[in-house]
Amino acid sequence: MSGTVLVLGGRSEIGLAVARKLVDGERKFVLAARRSGDLDDEEASLRRAGASEVARVEFDADDVARHREVLDAVVAEHGPLETVVVAFGILGDQERAERDAAHAMAVIHTDYVAHVSVLTELANLLRAQGSGQLVVFSSVAGVRVRRANYVYGSAKAGLDGVAGGLADALHGSGVRLLLVRPGFVIGRMTEGMSPAPFSSTPEQVATATVRALRRGRGEVWVPPVLRPVFFLMRLLPRAIWRRMPR
Repeated sequence: MSGTVLVLGGRSEIGLAVARKLVDGERKFVLAARRSGDLDDEEASLRRAGASEVARVEFDADDVARHREVLDAVVAEHGPLETVVVAFGILGDQERAERDAAHAMAVIHTDYVAHVSVLTELANLLRAQGSGQLVVFSSVAGVRVRRANYVYGSAKAGLDGVAGGLADALHGSGVRLLLVRPGFVIGRMTEGMSPAPFSSTPEQVATATVRALRRGRGEVWVPPVLRPVFFLMRLLPRAIWRRMPR
């Protein structure tokens, strides 16, 4: 398969790792992020992986009013979209979010509201196109929301629900959605935090994601052991659950 791979969140370690694994000499790549002129390192990493065509586009996930405009411009300049990796997001500061409602809303806006907007626009665009793949990154943090990061976790819970419903809505349209549920990912976003059990790296998440794409899967847990672990965690009494660490 060849076509254009669009990474929304062009600085994302996971998004870039997925893109590198999709390089095959034929695909075009578009990195979309704020301050797109500063994506030299990200573009270079794709070119080292063998990509011959790498473009950049200015994209502010929080500017939901311009989502469709940006997507239409990408298609007009680079052709139909084969795969869209939706990889933007913020972790936020839970302690600050509990004191500062504006910060809590900023996390919710980026990690949930902006995703709902861009996924809706992408679904409409790809339906009209008749083909395409969407990659959406949820998190085990949204499977059962913990006290230690409930603002971020609630956004991921909402995103998980929207993505699952959208996948069902797209069934039979020629468009597929892959929902990825990683556990703790050791990277820039979690720098300075103690890794949780069953942690993974961006490369490991990307490997599992691309494998699932090629197999036509609808969802993937990274690592797979987290699926039975969280099945059991859902059964824990709330008195125990509220004391669970991040």
